[in-house]
Amino acid sequence: MAQQRKLHDKYFKMAKRDGYAARSAYKLLEIQKRRSLIRKGNRVLDLGCAPGSWMQVAEQLVGEDGLVVGIDLQDMRTEFGPNVRTVKGDFTTTDMADLLPPKEMQQKVVFDLPDDQQPEPELVQPLFDVVMSDMAPSTTGHGDDFFSERLCQVIVDELPKLLKKNGNITMKVLEGESFPELLSRVKRQFRTAGAIKPDACRDVSRETYIFGIGYIPKRARIQNESNEKANPLTPPPGWGD
Repeated sequence: MAQQRKLHDKYFKMAKRDGYAARSAYKLLEIQKRRSLIRKGNRVLDLGCAPGSWMQVAEQLVGEDGLVVGIDLQDMRTEFGPNVRTVKGDFTTTDMADLLPPKEMQQKVVFDLPDDQQPEPELVQPLFDVVMSDMAPSTTGHGDDFFSERLCQVIVDELPKLLKKNGNITMKVLEGESFPELLSRVKRQFRTAGAIKPDACRDVSRETYIFGIGYIPKRARIQNESNEKANPLTPPPGWGD
């Protein structure tokens, strides 16, 4: 007989005590402790951010000078500080301009030239320092690992539009047959990459977290062009936390 899922384990109780929206906060806290993905002043994007526990952790880590943006198909009920922004929508179809506050879209390019040789400033579309995801597609109990890994492949596809050079990522995936292929793809696009199963993951769960440190956009563009020609990917229907 399969082990029953414990809903009210110690991490559930700790989340209630510490004011987190969900026990998943401790998963990100452990990943952060082991890999230091998020730094003060960073711009962080949380894909599938509901109910908001990862954004709560990120808000603490980036400090007053940072920015945390979350997007989800669900409405957000958790309250945050002024440096947190939430957007309702699908990350695969939402424009960057809709994710970032107007002031973030007004940064100017500064060239490494003497002042008298500087060209006219140009407006740029800033990218994120960190992309993170604790989301999962709507599951039925059959082929859940396939849909989870497929969703992560879509996230990797979108990274050139979202993540800056040398940026970091972490995302949840249910381990299955194509997990090694997914991990290998991430390793090719980051200087360092691997997988972590935080202690806060339930014993009966197949979920693990892939991380990547030091994004290499050029490799990503080449791989994405090749993947699109060989096997176009579309996001699985109905993703959420």
